[in-house]
Amino acid sequence: MTRKPFLALAGLAVAGLAAACAPRVEAPRDEGVCWYVVPAEDGAEDAPPRFNLVARDQPQIEFCAARLEEMRLRFLRLGGSNREIIGAYQGQFIFIDRRGVQFGKDLNGPRFFALTRTGDGRLAIPGAIQRDIDGRPTAIAAPPADAPSAPPAN
Repeated sequence: MTRKPFLALAGLAVAGLAAACAPRVEAPRDEGVCWYVVPAEDGAEDAPPRFNLVARDQPQIEFCAARLEEMRLRFLRLGGSNREIIGAYQGQFIFIDRRGVQFGKDLNGPRFFALTRTGDGRLAIPGAIQRDIDGRPTAIAAPPADAPSAPPAN
């Protein structure tokens, strides 16, 4: 083995050990409490994130995600620019971005896709949006039976 690949492997091993030894941030486990997570500033990588209280007595993680989405939209209406936010609920992290809502046990670990955005920006369960093969939504209500029919095309 030549010296350059060996040094590259050694550098990767050291980086992996440093990442493994870094303190893991845990989400608060307070029952029914929804938190907004403020990441550490750019200059302070070893500083832990701050947890700000958003709401109490939230029965499920989806309700907490709704409160965080509400907060995100209010900040945007006030002129804010942060389109992605992180929250926490009973030991899990909530990630909200333009695609929807994801849950994860760790800030940097794998995430579970929970809610997706509809065409008008609302959040919905991914399986609730039925689409045709061409991508058009199929869950559109039909006109009432007693409604007049459309005039014939000429």
